[in-house]
Amino acid sequence: MGANTNVRFSLPAVCVVWQTAMIILFGVFIRYDEESDPHWLEHKKLNNISSDIENDFYFRYPSFQDVHVMIFVGFGFLMTFLKRYSFGGVGFNFLIAAFGLQWALLMQGWFHSLDYTDGKIKIGIENLINADFCVAGCLIAYGALLGKVSPVQLMVLTLFGITLFAVEEYIILNLIHARDAGGSMVIHTFGAYYGLSISWMLYRPNLDQSSRLQGSVYHSDVFATIGTLFLWMFWPSFNSAITDHGDGQHRAVINTYLALASTVLTTVAMSSLFQKHGKLDMVHVQNSTLAGGVAVGTAAEFMLMPYGSLIVGFCCGVISTLGYIYISPFLEKYMKVQDTCGVHNLHAMPGVIGGIVGAITAAAASESVYGHEGLVKTFDFEGAFEKMEPTTQGGHQAGGLCVALIFGIGGGMIVGAILRLPIWGDPADDNCFDDETYWEVPEDEEIFDSSIY
Repeated sequence: MGANTNVRFSLPAVCVVWQTAMIILFGVFIRYDEESDPHWLEHKKLNNISSDIENDFYFRYPSFQDVHVMIFVGFGFLMTFLKRYSFGGVGFNFLIAAFGLQWALLMQGWFHSLDYTDGKIKIGIENLINADFCVAGCLIAYGALLGKVSPVQLMVLTLFGITLFAVEEYIILNLIHARDAGGSMVIHTFGAYYGLSISWMLYRPNLDQSSRLQGSVYHSDVFATIGTLFLWMFWPSFNSAITDHGDGQHRAVINTYLALASTVLTTVAMSSLFQKHGKLDMVHVQNSTLAGGVAVGTAAEFMLMPYGSLIVGFCCGVISTLGYIYISPFLEKYMKVQDTCGVHNLHAMPGVIGGIVGAITAAAASESVYGHEGLVKTFDFEGAFEKMEPTTQGGHQAGGLCVALIFGIGGGMIVGAILRLPIWGDPADDNCFDDETYWEVPEDEEIFDSSIY
């Protein structure tokens, strides 16, 4: 009852206050960039651009659509596997993504898109894609906490998560000069360990009081698999959305496509091999089949080679599936990490693998493989990094992975300590994984559950 009362009074206040703050901050800082401003016509004449088709919108928008579907449909439905928490999975995913993308446009804008001539952040289609990427890190963290936290806690998690993400992204991509097109390090490693650290800080020793609701039912697993399929189909767009025009983006799509395909076969084989009577576990099919897309993210635009992508997918299918079978129970029993969605197996371990693969692939790069211009373009060896060698770049890639781990674990512990304060209306142990705590649940649904399950 205490949680319900808190949410009724706190959630509306938090949403209204933060949305009002977003309106004010957008009014002060956010403006259209030159390609979305009416002065585009003058920009075309000044730069001898002959057609509107050269506006970046027409190049990036298809990828933006795909990534946007992944964020709101893919991640949302992937979290509907719990028998009594589908509203929370989709609905709170919707809430924190909508808030997060607004805050991300500001935070990333201050670091990457600030026009120092007038102090304004200039945004276009690429900023929208990057905001979705930023939100993805918080949605991954939500997966580790699914069903155990209040919507107000999720808003606080997102506020700090977006802030931490923007800082670590700037350090990794701009200061360290690591390349991470698909976000294996910046998005997946950070987001997963951020969520896992918060889960560790919010450990519930009596969570078994809600054990009756922690499982799935037939129809909830079907809905969750819809999320899997959307994510699986659009992951090539996710990894290639902000890569360089031309061969880099083309290569990123091919590498991701092949890694994902390899992961599916490997996951099915491992699931059948380790389950009783050779049957498949739907949890593995819903999650581990996506691990290859995570792990190939950093090296997606590199010369990983098609067979290399298949190897990455194969390794991740094995590691992720075994993670669900052996590592998740170990983490909960001995490390006190209650990982509802298994983000350690889908995002954390594959993210670290992706960072390692990226470092090795970058260090092994050569002019004979890339060509001089290809090497410069792929690794952005320009300006202050003009004389950078591939072996040095490999070290920078490894450094980027370390930064992602530090920000994820350290930031998660700090935010977890904040979320432990008894002011956020978190659910009681016996009310976890239950939509009735925060949602109006139709009566026929209650009758349906009690009569059949």
